[in-house]
Parts: sequence; structure tokens; C-alpha cells
Amino acid sequence: MKSQFTGTVRQFLSPIVGFLDDPSVSEIMINAPDEIWVEKGGKVERTNIKFDSKDALMSAVNNIGQFANRRITKENPRMDARLPDGSRVHVILPPCASKGICISIRKFSKDPLTIEKLLQFGSLTEDSVEFIKACTLLKKNVMVSGGTGTGKTSLLNVLSSLIPNDERIIVIEDSAELQMQQDHILLLETQVPDRQGKGEVSIRDLLHSTLRLRPDRIVIGEIRGGEALDLLQAMNTGHGGTMGTIHANDPFGALNRLETLTLFSGIELPLRAIRSQVSSAIDIVVQATRFHDGSRKVSHISEVLSLGEDGNYHVADIFRFNKTGTGEGGRILGSLEPTGTVPTFWKELETSGQKISRDFFVKR
Repeated sequence: MKSQFTGTVRQFLSPIVGFLDDPSVSEIMINAPDEIWVEKGGKVERTNIKFDSKDALMSAVNNIGQFANRRITKENPRMDARLPDGSRVHVILPPCASKGICISIRKFSKDPLTIEKLLQFGSLTEDSVEFIKACTLLKKNVMVSGGTGTGKTSLLNVLSSLIPNDERIIVIEDSAELQMQQDHILLLETQVPDRQGKGEVSIRDLLHSTLRLRPDRIVIGEIRGGEALDLLQAMNTGHGGTMGTIHANDPFGALNRLETLTLFSGIELPLRAIRSQVSSAIDIVVQATRFHDGSRKVSHISEVLSLGEDGNYHVADIFRFNKTGTGEGGRILGSLEPTGTVPTFWKELETSGQKISRDFFVKR
């Protein structure tokens, strides 16, 4: 298969071009010029490929930075960038990376995931898709939660495809990765500061602008800073149907993470007030999990309930992955099943035209 890009960047990355061309490789991890690992089929393996020298690898880094209009120096030893095909790159220089120049390349797929593919892979079920679709049409706020490498962004991309085509969707990202299919899309991307430290535009800045641009839907690639408070306030004041991703290992962790990120806003609020905002803003958490066999699945679809009298979060799993065994080659067997818990907004679902009643949630 031919590479999705050509030119100078490809020449400087010539030792790993084979991996860039290989559709089965999802990530390339360079720990040092002579230590390169790849992820294939969810499994990470070391290769025998190497760069000739640290200078050759540094030339590749500089070329990527030049293409992406990013600078990396001893004073600024970290860089986020993209390759010409859209693949995401992160670089760390020594001495922060003690082995040598460290690069991670998360490859961009020209063949994105779809609902149909997730059903085929067993990551979702038809019932769970119907539920999420109904929640989307009802403009419930949905957070996709997951750890590193669980496919949060890909899952968000799939779920966002359920947004009706006649709505104005504003997408906010650090690096453009989402591949929205609707007609009315406005894509906003952050900007790093220049050499004088000026001109930075953060996700929080873009969110402030978004609220003045008449969005029907807001989709945020990843919530990772003080913008969490602004987003929660937006969701609590009429901006329903918001979607985003957050780094957490379970639905409870997603709420705790949002709580922590609001503290980065610099606005002091009582803990109970923060928790009240989180619990009233987020309706559904879709948890992405990477299992030990390398497979990525949705492990929970959970409703966030009202804050308890004890001041703690309360979450009800509507669907949960049920492991039934281990198949050939250690492959995990199981499926996403209803838990028997009926969501508190089931009346809305029943009257939404989606033909979802209380019986839909009966444990099979």
C-alpha cells in the first residue's frame, strides 16, 4: 500500500516508511535512534529498524516541525505536530528523554471507524447503539472516557456521526483528528505561542469564541485543562448535546477528572458546588477500555445521576461488558449487555420516536 504522503518529510523518515505504509500498524514509538517499537493489532512489539544516528533522527524532527509550523529547542523540548497525512506526532528531546530523542506517531486512518464496524468487532451492540442514538437526539451531554490508547477519539468520531445533519456543529481540538461527516461543521484548532511567547490560542479561548458562534452542538476532542469549568457551565445553561473525551479509567474516574480539571480554571469554588456542576452537566459516560488481548471495546455506558445527599457522585451502569470466556489466542469473549437498570429519563426516550421502552433495558 502506498504511503498517504510523499515529499521531504517522508525522505527524512525513510527508516520507518514501511511502518507508515503498513495499514496494520497503528502507532510507531521511537524511544531512541536505535530502539523503535510498533503497535499492530493492539499488541506492541520491538523492531530491528533503526536510524543511522541521533543527528538523522533530529533532522527528521526538525523537518516535521517545519512542515507543521512548530518549533522544538533545548528551551522548548516538547512538540505536538502532524504529518502531512494527518498522523499525530509527539516529540521529547534529551535530557527530558534520557535514552535519546523520543517520538510517538499515532497514525491517521483513511478508513475511519463506523458504527457498522464497531458492531462487527463486537465493541458495540445494536441495542447500545439505539440507546446512544436516542440520547444524542435528546441532546444528552455525552463524555467518552478512556485510558491511553483505548481509542477515545475514534469512538467519539463514531458517536458524533449520530448527530443530525441539519445542526451546526463546532469542533474544538488541539490537532484536527475528528472526521465529521455532517454538512455544517466549523473546525477550530488551538495555536501554540510564537518565538516571543505570543499568539497562543488555547482550547479555553476557542470555547469562549464557540459560545458566541451559535453552536447547536459543541464537540471537544479532549478536555484536559481549565476549560472544563467553562464547558460545564455551558452545558448547564442550555448547550445540550455536547460531546467530548476525557482521560479516565472508569465512569467514576471521568467525573473525578472533570472535577480536578475545573480547579485549573483559577476560579475558586466550593467542592460541593463543583460536584453539583459536574453531575448536572454530564448525562452519559461511554467508557472505552483496552483489554489484555489488545482489543478495544466499550466496557460501560453509564448514566450520571444527581449528586447524593452525601455529596458524592452516583453513577448507574445502563450497559456493561460481560466477559463470558477466553477464545483462541487469548481473545476475550463477551458482549455489551443491559444491566437491567432503567435510565431516569426513560419517559423521554419512550416518547422520542425511537421505540425505546422500559422493556428495552431488561437484562437478557
